Amino acid sequence: MQDKKVLVVDDQYGIRVLLKEVFSKDGFCVYQAENGQVALEMIQKIHPDLILLDMKMPGMDGIEFLRRLQGVQPMPKVIMMTAYGELDMVQEATKLGALAHLTKPFDIVELRSEVLKQLVS
Repeated sequence: MQDKKVLVVDDQYGIRVLLKEVFSKDGFCVYQAENGQVALEMIQKIHPDLILLDMKMPGMDGIEFLRRLQGVQPMPKVIMMTAYGELDMVQEATKLGALAHLTKPFDIVELRSEVLKQLVS
């Protein structure tokens, strides 16, 4: 698993730091982006295996990010992190390739389990 790269895209600094700490302990290379634009630039350089994507961010939301991600090859796996009441966004994101979604505040054990599942398969 040491060669697996995870990109955390979230405008909340505390969430990025928490997820970096959790997944670094699992041996993943963890990168952070505070918004969609920074994440798109990073993807070209690091080619992540998995993206943990916040749906609500200033500037570019998760849906727009997923639309722009469509041309990236190979397409990284994406797990969405959403707030309650964003079911329309979840449906749209699933159509655009997101594999799973977790509702904030998420259970870190559940998130870790989903990440491991996606990176092993």
